[in-house]
Amino acid sequence: MMIKKLWIILLLLLAVIVIKAQNMQAPGGFDVYQTDISHGNIDTIFYFSETVGVKRSALVYLPPSFSSKKSYPVLYLLHGVGGDEYEWLKNGTPHIILDNLYAQGKLEPMIVVMPNGRAMKDDRATGNIMDADKIGAFSTFQSDLIHDLIPYVEKKYPVKPNQINRALFGLSMGGGQALNFGLGNLDTFAWVGGFSSAPNTHLPENLIPNPQEVKNKLKLLWISCGDQDGLINITNRTHKYLEKHGVQHVFYIEPGGHDFKVWKNDLYMVSQLLFKNANPDKL
Repeated sequence: MMIKKLWIILLLLLAVIVIKAQNMQAPGGFDVYQTDISHGNIDTIFYFSETVGVKRSALVYLPPSFSSKKSYPVLYLLHGVGGDEYEWLKNGTPHIILDNLYAQGKLEPMIVVMPNGRAMKDDRATGNIMDADKIGAFSTFQSDLIHDLIPYVEKKYPVKPNQINRALFGLSMGGGQALNFGLGNLDTFAWVGGFSSAPNTHLPENLIPNPQEVKNKLKLLWISCGDQDGLINITNRTHKYLEKHGVQHVFYIEPGGHDFKVWKNDLYMVSQLLFKNANPDKL
């Protein structure tokens, strides 16, 4: 009887294990353009936003193997408070990172959408980027994303439908958006995470009011931050809440500050986990 109780306790402990991936670092050259491999393509799309009332744009990365005869899951990748749809492309070179991973056979083929998360008529990152209207537009983007952008992408491209084939990740302000929108729409996204998530991230009890639903519906929950980042308390408080409630997640504290050195490494790691049953400990 005692042995049976010990096994039950052990199984409960295993069920709430948090994957602390503290030593995952991309190898040298992971973000260097390679001439002798196949490359994906970058498209610019224009979609009408009923939410905002104007036509908006986004960038789309199509994998090297892209074929209109196949169907693909989609990663929605969000930028920070001072960025726009070009921020990842200019500073994070996602196309190079992903091309190199495809060449090594490490990724599940996917489409990557990089939108402008500032959902307002003039969505440029100009003037006072901390203006109340501009900050508010990052919240408005939830409706734009779910009701306007996703339906457009799934109409234009050969996309696999349903929650299991959608991922939502972002950096800083976009990390907060990804956690807020992803965890707030568990029937829309199954793969969710924030890199160095900003103070726009909801308090944990509001972010995850029903931990059991997150356990039941999410395939991956990722939270990460640089160990020298002044915003690390946002990631830590979310982690502590998840750990308290037994929600399995990747909690990744890595060397660095609030910058693209950290976020490029995050993308390298996360992309290898998406849309498959990958083990973070084996990256």
